[in-house]
Amino acid sequence: MRPTRLLLVDDHPLFRRGLRALLEQAPLLRVCGEAGDIGEALRALQDAQPDVILLDNHLPGVRGVDAIGTLRQAAPLARIVLLTVSEDTEDLAAALRAGADGYLLKTTELDQLCDAVQRVVGGDSVISPPMLNKLVTMVRASNQSEVGAAPMAAPHQVDRAPQAPFADALVQRSVIDALSEREREILTLIARGQSNKMIARALDIAETTVKIHVQHILRKLNVTSRVQAAVLAVNHGLG
Repeated sequence: MRPTRLLLVDDHPLFRRGLRALLEQAPLLRVCGEAGDIGEALRALQDAQPDVILLDNHLPGVRGVDAIGTLRQAAPLARIVLLTVSEDTEDLAAALRAGADGYLLKTTELDQLCDAVQRVVGGDSVISPPMLNKLVTMVRASNQSEVGAAPMAAPHQVDRAPQAPFADALVQRSVIDALSEREREILTLIARGQSNKMIARALDIAETTVKIHVQHILRKLNVTSRVQAAVLAVNHGLG
């Protein structure tokens, strides 16, 4: 199996070197380049051809989130993951809007980082649990504000056929209800930002069993990532 190729973009050389040394201990990961700013990153992309770009947010001249579009144009096949100290929900939202494939904190453990890299290569989206918790809180607050702001239906509107968004919500609700009790339990913990390891510990089951359940949940919900599953769960009162 070909190792996953990584480009590290961070303006602190010591951090890059330390991270590189740690990542290269993983047999399926290979650091193919480093850059201290976006200009260096764009030049490095020509030779590096990375599968994943690990991108700091606080860079000289331009924030990482503001450079995602430029990097995407230069390397359309590469996955882009923010690796940052920022726990600001606005940075998280900006990264997701810009098309980032992940948002990880620099406090992430090495094994979790390596796992996240492999997951993002497989097409998943990855967010550090503390930031996923904040995302869920944002969604919940947004839903509550929308409910509070929604006007009451006029009497003559009550008997009308449901609008499309409402019909979609009913379909999603039926899908949620179709999950097994264990799957709903795991989905609730996903919505709380817990990793597979944390879920396995909480439910006293093997981590591989959790992974299988998560795959089934994503397939049943017709979503491609834990983030989408978490948001869907919160929208339907789980978590």
